[in-house]
Amino acid sequence: MMRVLIAAHSPVARAGLEALLETSPRIEIVGHASDLASLPELVEQLHPDAVVLDTTGLDQESLVNVLSEEDLTPAVAVVVLAEDSSPAWTADALRAGVRAILPRDLSPQELVAATEAAAAGLVVLHPREVSAVVPSATTTSIVADTLIEPLTPREHEVLQMLAAGLANKEIAARLSISEHTAKFHVASILGKLGASSRTEAVSLGLRHGLILL
Repeated sequence: MMRVLIAAHSPVARAGLEALLETSPRIEIVGHASDLASLPELVEQLHPDAVVLDTTGLDQESLVNVLSEEDLTPAVAVVVLAEDSSPAWTADALRAGVRAILPRDLSPQELVAATEAAAAGLVVLHPREVSAVVPSATTTSIVADTLIEPLTPREHEVLQMLAAGLANKEIAARLSISEHTAKFHVASILGKLGASSRTEAVSLGLRHGLILL
């Protein structure tokens, strides 16, 4: 059973999300939040597996700040429902650890599937959000369809974990390797993809079909 906390400014929105999520027998609604300020305390008290958050009526920039400052995302998967989000905000939200960015007009099946995927450690994006993190053919640092050098099986594993937002220490623990070795793998991935950052590496990994969503 997956424990879900619903966050939305509007009581109507909270009730609507609850109705959508309760269509799945695998989901238990453990609580509600009406503002961003109460999120850290509720996450600590209720220990949800995922937070489904409707940004309507909430300050999107404040959301990114709360997630970054309170260090919530390592402990819980955050699924954000947002309309008219800018590419810059989408990139910032993903860097802050948001696992899914989706429109509000989802079907129950789509919302449940996205929430379960996010709780399992995957990053989920609606197609119209992909342009925010996947460079165009004219701007990407890799023009050809082939990599500078193929990734090793271990590097494929590490890249998948980067897409899930894991830090080097978490990657090391998952793979039973040292943090130094995890850093080496990340550096090697960035070099082979021609990426200047972890975020760009994930973007390029998505473009080349190296990351499973």
